Amino acid sequence: MAKIIQVIKGTHDILPQEAEQWHFLEKNAIEIFSKYGYKEIRTPVLEATELFARGVGDTTDIVNKEMYTFEKGDRSLTLRPENTAGVVRSFIENGMTRLSAPVKLWYKGPMFRYERPQKGRQRQFHQVGVEMFGVKEPAADAEVILMAVNYLKSLGLNDLDVEINSLGCPKCRDEFKLKLKEVLKPEFSNLCEDCQNRYEKNPLRLLDCKVESCKAIFEKPEIQKVIQSDFVCEECKTHFDELKLYLDKMNVKYSVNKLLVRGLDYYNRTVFEIKSNNLGSQNAVCGGGRYDSLVKNLGGEDTPAVGWAMGMERLISLLPERKIKKLDGYIVSNFSAEAFQLAEELRHEGYSVEFDLSNKKFTKQLEKASKVANYALILGEDEIKSNTVSVKNLATSEQKTVSKKDLRSIL
Repeated sequence: MAKIIQVIKGTHDILPQEAEQWHFLEKNAIEIFSKYGYKEIRTPVLEATELFARGVGDTTDIVNKEMYTFEKGDRSLTLRPENTAGVVRSFIENGMTRLSAPVKLWYKGPMFRYERPQKGRQRQFHQVGVEMFGVKEPAADAEVILMAVNYLKSLGLNDLDVEINSLGCPKCRDEFKLKLKEVLKPEFSNLCEDCQNRYEKNPLRLLDCKVESCKAIFEKPEIQKVIQSDFVCEECKTHFDELKLYLDKMNVKYSVNKLLVRGLDYYNRTVFEIKSNNLGSQNAVCGGGRYDSLVKNLGGEDTPAVGWAMGMERLISLLPERKIKKLDGYIVSNFSAEAFQLAEELRHEGYSVEFDLSNKKFTKQLEKASKVANYALILGEDEIKSNTVSVKNLATSEQKTVSKKDLRSIL
């Protein structure tokens, strides 16, 4: 017997019994996002490696450690590890800068990162996300945050914590980086290897470290004093204050987390995370922020932008299982041609119907019907002669014979 080929570690099959959950997420995304004027965009999973090196940042873990990159001919190609860079590339390439602002886009699809698989996090995973281009005002930040909250609530995730922070603009952020490096210098040898590397390249990313020993260092009073300082310039402070005002007016409960920096280099000013307390434990389900320089960095015009992404596997892990929707009817008959004809008539009218393609015994067909359908549509010799169908309600076992015309009023 040939060896069975198994799914690659860090990937998984989405089986029919799980697909209902995915349909639920996707259906709600279309409904919620379209109310805010967002249109779906679908970009390739394969992009030029340079897109992520320039867009995501060559100091990030994603680019340095986690990307699936390979050479083909004289080109370096990468399976997308996130989709903001790809959406920005498409925005520039397809001339969307000429469209009236704001340009509102949303996406869903697979991403790829080489990291340790764990519950809710795979090497091939899926994200749903939104991007808004062309609005620098904090109303845009507030809208994407509010839309994320409303989407999560539509899924049944109501116990949410919204955390926000301002990273400032490049000018005020550079001053903060210098102060942070200065206060952390005596602790340099105690930092983890990743933080030691980030110390020079991107000191803000130190605040995103998950290593307990580093987190303890950041809790020291002298370091907290710098972290909690109001380092942003007046213009960035006004932007952040106005964002909070909008969130207050929209009754979005939030807290300011000065340690929140996000893991990607392109963010400026607003960054945020949304955490769910569903199922008794806190899980980060959404992350995003403003990235006003990314369009220009990737060759486009200077265009402000803001957006977020959610891991779909993480969302599904927090939701109760959904039952597979049953068929409207299952035709039980040993007259295959007539069963086929009735099935097609009902399908054309919008009903979900199956019949036994193998023409098994009547009892086997009825047994199958009880598992997959709401009604058994019995089509025997007598029914065919009288142009009727015997309809059995599989929940109550009630059965009656009706004309084909009246069948529609029962299903």
